Amino acid sequence: MLLTLPDILNPDDLRKVYHALIQAPWTDGRESAGTQARAVKNNLQLPHDCKAAQTIRSLVLAGLDRSPRFFSAVLPRKVFTPRINRYAGDSNAYGNHIDNAVRVLPSGERVRTDVSCTVFLNDPADYDGGELVVSDTFGEHSVKLPAGHAVIYPGTSLHQVTPVTRGERLACFLWVQSLVRSDEQRRLLFDFDMNLLALRQRHGETPETTMLTGTYHNLLRQWADT
Repeated sequence: MLLTLPDILNPDDLRKVYHALIQAPWTDGRESAGTQARAVKNNLQLPHDCKAAQTIRSLVLAGLDRSPRFFSAVLPRKVFTPRINRYAGDSNAYGNHIDNAVRVLPSGERVRTDVSCTVFLNDPADYDGGELVVSDTFGEHSVKLPAGHAVIYPGTSLHQVTPVTRGERLACFLWVQSLVRSDEQRRLLFDFDMNLLALRQRHGETPETTMLTGTYHNLLRQWADT
């Protein structure tokens, strides 16, 4: 399931992001890539432990925590430490690749990358190119969102970032291990939850919505791995 999430970062958050990036210590993004990805990755990233990365990471995680749509679609169990990247100049693209299935946190804890998430940190007018292109059985989907908006998609997807030919593209990316491993099951639960919410808004609480809520939670109980 590919899904956009509007306004994960608000204007005040974005001002803090830009302030944090004024003297950001960018490093070669290939340092964090696997063997296959390193051959096609050409961007810059912030070190995990630098002040700018810590500030932006905190803002992004808080924004995702505020988003019921993110929770409903992803059903997060663990989140891999968000990273911040930059595409510009000679470091301007990331060719087709599939993310590693498991990432290791600094603590040694492992995170299965069920869901990938990109939060765009600057506006599309700031750069040319830089589209996130995600491929699935329905074809290719090109994504380029306003600052503060996010997109989620299955970690199993083949994807790339096309070359930035003008300006710079700034983004925060992360992976989530979901309570529900199957993308198909997560999609069904998300559709169920969104339509149940719409029924409540239209008709209020009814015996039918109460029963459907129970069905949703029974499915989640059956599929969730806690």
